[in-house]
Amino acid sequence: MKIHFISIGGSVMHQLAIALKRKGYQITGSDDEIFEPAKTNLAKEGLLPQAIGWQPDRITKDLDAVILGMHAKADNPELQKAKELGVSIYSFPEYIFQESKNKTRVVVGGSHGKTTTTSMIMHVLREAGKAFDYLVGARLQGFDQSVNITKAPIIVCEGDEYPASVVEKRPKFHFLFPHIAIITGIAWDHINVFPTFDNYLEQFRIFIDKIEPNGHLIYNDTDSILKELVETHARTDIHYHPYRVPDHSITNGVTRVAIEGVVTELKVFGDHNLLNLNAAWLACKELGVSSHQFINAIGSFTGAAKRLELLAKNESTVFYRDFAHAPSKVKATIEAVKNQFPDRKFIAALELHTYSSLNEAFMKEYKGAMDAADEASVFYSKHALELKRMPDLPKEVVKTGFAKENLEVFNDRSELENWLNGLDYNNAVVVFMSSGNYDGLDTEAFARRITQAEV
Repeated sequence: MKIHFISIGGSVMHQLAIALKRKGYQITGSDDEIFEPAKTNLAKEGLLPQAIGWQPDRITKDLDAVILGMHAKADNPELQKAKELGVSIYSFPEYIFQESKNKTRVVVGGSHGKTTTTSMIMHVLREAGKAFDYLVGARLQGFDQSVNITKAPIIVCEGDEYPASVVEKRPKFHFLFPHIAIITGIAWDHINVFPTFDNYLEQFRIFIDKIEPNGHLIYNDTDSILKELVETHARTDIHYHPYRVPDHSITNGVTRVAIEGVVTELKVFGDHNLLNLNAAWLACKELGVSSHQFINAIGSFTGAAKRLELLAKNESTVFYRDFAHAPSKVKATIEAVKNQFPDRKFIAALELHTYSSLNEAFMKEYKGAMDAADEASVFYSKHALELKRMPDLPKEVVKTGFAKENLEVFNDRSELENWLNGLDYNNAVVVFMSSGNYDGLDTEAFARRITQAEV
């Protein structure tokens, strides 16, 4: 197979290129910019383009496929050349399906918890000795890639609702046709693509329609919106598996969970992670994993990167980093930390970084999301607004949206740093929540400095 990647430097695109090269395919690619770690990863595999920029002469009739990254524009010269020559053009998820037609396909969809649920399934299957391929949106301990394509009989995919490419505007998870589908919950997001909630909800209705006949839908029964969708859009040719928070206990900050009477301690915590765990269990069960195998494996799961990831701690202070940015994700993370450490002062620092979160009209969706924090701040960078070509976001609008009386709002990194440096961290738990980097603030270094200073 000869395959060319347009925008090979993408975070997931370059991983797929590497996976297919390892499978024995002939891979070429191009991009107008390639950053780390993609640059080093591609170089190690001999796939780094010799020159930056688009090269239409690399598009030839003998190509079996061109895979189009979502950051390529509609007027891309390589894309135009591929169309002229009649070469098969695929978005990333469309090509994943081509590689997995003869596999059992597990697809995890939902507004939140997709990465963690997918990672849990991957972790358990590996520990249980099952051969499988995968596609996941974060780094996971024990896996050197976020994409793997082999001859395995199973593929586990994180199913994103964002558009597949500049040519194919439909959501990525509409192209994967699962045998086992999971929906973790529905909360409006990506308002630049789905301007109304009904439009966003429709994407999940379509996803349910994409489940293969005699397939399985595993869904979060505690999400009222999702529950209503499932009940009003029931299919008679698939199997339904509702789930809730499983039996568990919390003692001295340690969570223990029971599945079919088998108990283990967990390294992760929070109701949202317990929900993710139960969804993962039901999927693994359909794949032939026993409750004993599942429990033995899940006890060693430490989480995906930036999902309540422990940064540093000492006897009096604990720091976590989390990817939360959408309102439902922020609320779930806040509640999880508060419930796990009820006797500690809770400090929360959120960065607004996505298009939706920086949109004035969307701000009301955050109402109450940070109420459980004792000390709370929201940061957003003027630079992020400029890059997204968005209007100024007044601090007062943010305060009104969150509706938290003592909330601090900053749009300058030095203001955030001054606030952080002025806090008392004795007997405290701290969580940094962001899909960005606080305009360059090294949160891990800060956490290590504070915990070392107090030892």
